[in-house]
Amino acid sequence: MNLFFDKLREVFISILPIFTIVLLLNFTFVPIDTLLIWHFLTGSFFVLFGLTFFLIGVDLGITPLGSILSFMIAKKNKLWIVIVSAFILGIVISIAEPSLMILGNQVDRVTGGAIPSMLLILVVSLGIGLFMIFGFLRLVYNLPLQYILLGSYVVIFLLGLTTSSEFLAIAFDSSGSTTGVLAVPFILSLSLGIASLKKDSRASEKDSFGLVAIVSAGAIISVMILNLFVDIQGFTDVFIDQSVSSASTFTIFLNMLPSSVRESLMAFLPLIAILILISKSSELSKEERRRIYFGFIYSLIGLSLFLLGVNAGFMQIGGVIGGYLVTLEHRFIFVLISFILGVATILAEPAVYVLTHQIEEVTTGYVKKVTVLVALSIGVGLAVSLSALRVFVSEIQLWHYLLPGYSLALLLTFVTPKLFVGIAFDAGGVATGPMTATFVLAFINGAANNEPSASILVDGFGMIAMVALMPIITLQLLGVLFKIKTIKKGVQVDE
Repeated sequence: MNLFFDKLREVFISILPIFTIVLLLNFTFVPIDTLLIWHFLTGSFFVLFGLTFFLIGVDLGITPLGSILSFMIAKKNKLWIVIVSAFILGIVISIAEPSLMILGNQVDRVTGGAIPSMLLILVVSLGIGLFMIFGFLRLVYNLPLQYILLGSYVVIFLLGLTTSSEFLAIAFDSSGSTTGVLAVPFILSLSLGIASLKKDSRASEKDSFGLVAIVSAGAIISVMILNLFVDIQGFTDVFIDQSVSSASTFTIFLNMLPSSVRESLMAFLPLIAILILISKSSELSKEERRRIYFGFIYSLIGLSLFLLGVNAGFMQIGGVIGGYLVTLEHRFIFVLISFILGVATILAEPAVYVLTHQIEEVTTGYVKKVTVLVALSIGVGLAVSLSALRVFVSEIQLWHYLLPGYSLALLLTFVTPKLFVGIAFDAGGVATGPMTATFVLAFINGAANNEPSASILVDGFGMIAMVALMPIITLQLLGVLFKIKTIKKGVQVDE
């Protein structure tokens, strides 16, 4: 029961800022239909308990499964097993990632089915699987992370020259969405499991970070390649109907329940297949099997409830609020509230506090938790507000942000201590949590939907990419600061 209440508290803290902002806006700038408020409140309830059960399942079943799998892979000590395992695990964990499912559904919706949700999810998952191979090989052969990232982003920049504006935004958003509440702990458990088998403990610590960063690049590249095979010229924006259904809240949620359960089962089938294969192995005790089985049941129930809450009530109100604020005469209100949303979502993300504690620990107190927290919150707030600015300033394109941003991030990898490089790139997954992939995404989409000069596909997406980029720059700059401080004190810094 302690685990349940701990997770419930974490998720409640994550939702509370969004909940509060919605109610405040209802009484100030945005008059919201009473029926929509009821949809939102009911959706929030399902998101709260759905995400709680899902995270309990991740802790009980999916993360331990990742640790067991990494041990079994390393124990075989055969390169082909490492390669095949990395590819399969990358695919199955991406397919089950809730944030990617939400993004896929939203892209499907705004393109009128021109880019089907399942197509996007499968393409991204293939990219993740291929780059999981590179990540595993890096761990096995001690390859420098910065050179792998540099090579990956050179390919991304080259592909970006031929990628349409629509696919550019979706590609980078897919990267941020893939590294969510399921993929990050699972990938980190795999990474830590293989890295911990090294004799050099310091090398193990540095190499345990960075796998998330590598697979994120795979998601971007895969969607950019998809652009080469899909005729973007035939695409037109689909106007999102933001009118409130007259049906009762109970009817709406009941009608959406079967599709939520079906999506969850389809997403978990590959993972269930792996669990069945692994459960026959003597590596697992009866207690471990029982614990993992219960974890999977909790995750399935949780994902179904989460998707129900998001699709039936939670995201619609975000779109309505964004669509209303962008029409106000004073546009700075829209940008300001976007900044507040960014700050609120990152401050409410429980994983952020784990990250800040970790950084303070590895720097022996030189970089304080509060310093990291302030830097991250300002960075993410700027990311969302800059995305809001794109909606009504048509001259600003996404690559105007991403090209200099990632160029700076890559240059910093050569001056930042290695440990900070891995932590910084992995932190993008921490920032792009469930609230960013649902409410804030719907908020920007809704604004682009109501702005005559904007395109939903071009301007409504790209926000998740910006949120994922900011921690990479912020934490590497903090790493440089830590390096300067330690050098001044005469302490040797590991380059």
